Amino acid sequence: MPATMAGLSAQTVLGMRLPRRTAPSACKPGARGRGSRKASLTEMVPSGPFNPLLGALFLDTLAHLLYNREKRGCGMVHYAWIIAFTGTLVTILAHGFGRMSYSVILPSMREGLSLSYTQVGLIGTGNFIGYLCLAIVGGFLAARFGVRRVVFTSLVVIGISLILTGFTNSFLSAFLMRLITGLGNGSAYVPIMALPAAWFVARKRGLGTGIVSGGIGVGLFLSGVILPGVIAYFGSNGWRYAWYLMGITVFVLSFVCYLFLRNNPAEKGLSLYGGEEDRVAGPKVTLFSAWKDIVREPEIWKLGCVYFMYGFSYIIYLTFFVAYLCKECSLRPAEAGRIFAVLGLFSMFCGVFWGWISDVLGRRYGSLLAYLTLALSYVIFAFWQNSVGFYVSGVIFGITAWSIPTIMAAASGDAVGGRLAPAGLGFITLFFGVGQALGPALGGWIKDASGTFTYAFLLSAAVSVAGALVSLVLRKRFA
Repeated sequence: MPATMAGLSAQTVLGMRLPRRTAPSACKPGARGRGSRKASLTEMVPSGPFNPLLGALFLDTLAHLLYNREKRGCGMVHYAWIIAFTGTLVTILAHGFGRMSYSVILPSMREGLSLSYTQVGLIGTGNFIGYLCLAIVGGFLAARFGVRRVVFTSLVVIGISLILTGFTNSFLSAFLMRLITGLGNGSAYVPIMALPAAWFVARKRGLGTGIVSGGIGVGLFLSGVILPGVIAYFGSNGWRYAWYLMGITVFVLSFVCYLFLRNNPAEKGLSLYGGEEDRVAGPKVTLFSAWKDIVREPEIWKLGCVYFMYGFSYIIYLTFFVAYLCKECSLRPAEAGRIFAVLGLFSMFCGVFWGWISDVLGRRYGSLLAYLTLALSYVIFAFWQNSVGFYVSGVIFGITAWSIPTIMAAASGDAVGGRLAPAGLGFITLFFGVGQALGPALGGWIKDASGTFTYAFLLSAAVSVAGALVSLVLRKRFA
């Protein structure tokens, strides 16, 4: 192990300022300090023991490589990037493992508990009801108490509830555990997606938010690669061990996230990354004042309507993805898992791409293009019923999967500013959550009534086209 990495102390990990070796050069807050003397990594690292916390190796190394050693933002790279990549880990845990892994586990869990497709759809709906309840409240709590505390508590709840899901023996207990997981997911995902608004200026906000959303794709990829093997190895109870694995992983890594997260640049003595920006000043945020400011912003209501369409349409596709391939199209679970993993692989960087697109074209046209691409993936999945078609659909969906959440998170920050961004995103997530709660239940009912998932996927495509049209009401550009 290189000496520079081995010597990284807890001071660096915990975000304390490193001792300066030279006098700081003049630079703007948040700048990269191009005019300052470049210090070697060895100079930047104080002596001390390597942080032993399990799972911290990746972020520890990242902190060493990206740490901004000057109080005012001069040095290597701004701490905003550590926030963004820590946010990636949060979305892997909360969204990738906490929510999306259900699609992979669903077929074996259904057989183990002797459930109908309507029931498994309702279990999914239970998760989204929990998500809906805490998404809006979690955003306001984060605005009041800070993203760091709220996200950490939420991840601990998710980890425990995932472990308990493995012990369920009935529809009712499974519904309850997924409901609790949804509560934790809503109060973790919404604040972390809004956090870049507090660290990046508007013209960089889509990119920062895209990096955070990339964790969803990583979680999907890991679920598709790892969980089918775990389920097969443990036989009829394999789905239980899959839940245990997800829960333990989320619980342990929640402490790593807490170690690196910070609520705003002021906690590090920095300004926004990307330059200066007029920030809304005001009294201390309360739940009532935040609510009042959010509901009086017209653009927030438009964003909510656009977000509803995404919540309703994408969740039908993902919830029944593996079940459709295995039960209706007769693919082996391992092959279905590989297709799901490919989807996750291509979705890893889609948030970065679509965040950049929305920074360049504006949130309106970014959302329009994303919805049309999603609709295409649903139509292909419904009609091109062979392995090639399934992979094509998965790739197309993957490169666009988290486009709308990324654009909506950035647009919320645009509309109400970084201070109220968690509350704004939480409010429009109310619309998103209603769509998610309706989608799986209706999709499962369509399958039981018609004997095929085809009509459910076509419904997703139609709603996505409607979402593209509604996107045209969004504001073209934000100042």
